[in-house]
Amino acid sequence: MKETPCEQERNRLKMVELLTELAPREGFHCTTLDGVKLRRSNRNEPRTPVMYEPSVYFVASGRKKGYVGSRCLVYDANNYLVLSVPLPFECEAETGDDEPLLAVAVRLDTGVISELAASIHGCITQRSNAIGCVYATPLDPALGSAVLRLLECLRCPVEASVLGTSIKREITYRVLCGPRRDTLLAMLGRNGHESRVHAVLRRIHDHYSEPLTVADLATEVGMSVSAFHHIFKAVTSTSPLQYLKAIRLHKARVMILHDGFTVAVAADRVGYESASQFSREYKRLFGHSPADRSQRTKPNLGSTS
Repeated sequence: MKETPCEQERNRLKMVELLTELAPREGFHCTTLDGVKLRRSNRNEPRTPVMYEPSVYFVASGRKKGYVGSRCLVYDANNYLVLSVPLPFECEAETGDDEPLLAVAVRLDTGVISELAASIHGCITQRSNAIGCVYATPLDPALGSAVLRLLECLRCPVEASVLGTSIKREITYRVLCGPRRDTLLAMLGRNGHESRVHAVLRRIHDHYSEPLTVADLATEVGMSVSAFHHIFKAVTSTSPLQYLKAIRLHKARVMILHDGFTVAVAADRVGYESASQFSREYKRLFGHSPADRSQRTKPNLGSTS
């Protein structure tokens, strides 16, 4: 059943009320449910490098803009973001009218996607030839209702424990049945070349500190270097080497700002042989040196920001 504009606004306001209660302070808020994070910002945030994990991202108030290659993705109260691979990109946030930016992210689980896909086998088919890994998609009433119920159950630890996992599963199901089913199915190795890139991305994330080469990665998935480079860029909007560099720098940033590692130790941990090269590339990406202590007070270290 299609919601009326009044019903949509009523549900949105209820989500805003719940998120205001559950996320009273700025920044990220982990919840009692594994894979569910809340986000609040009381002010506009400029375009900044971030890294999202595979997730579905819902905004109740304000809006976010993600810049992936030449694309600008807008996700707000009417559009959610689906991301099937860990992806470094740039993002800016805007608050709403007299409201902070309020959002919730639900991590995608390949085990749940695989189980659901098997259960509804024959009822879902590939819909498009698009092979990108990130899309903004109109929010339908059924999915919006599931997100609202997820936030409601988070108010009570017992309800979150009893109902939370099933509601997360429903959210994944709703996305899988929607326009972005191909994006999720690619995570399972169902979409040819795209699934090979997903396998490489998992390899990079498990072994980012090792000396990985494009030739070796292409060989692992049975592709020529040129074909691999082309498909990789089509999926992630960046080259394999640029992607690996961004992953290393984001991992190092967390080590320095959150874990208190020195610049030299962080550089070594993520696979840099030269600390000076690491510092140059870090400053080029984040706009400040890794040794700049003023950045250590910043609340939003972007993984799923």
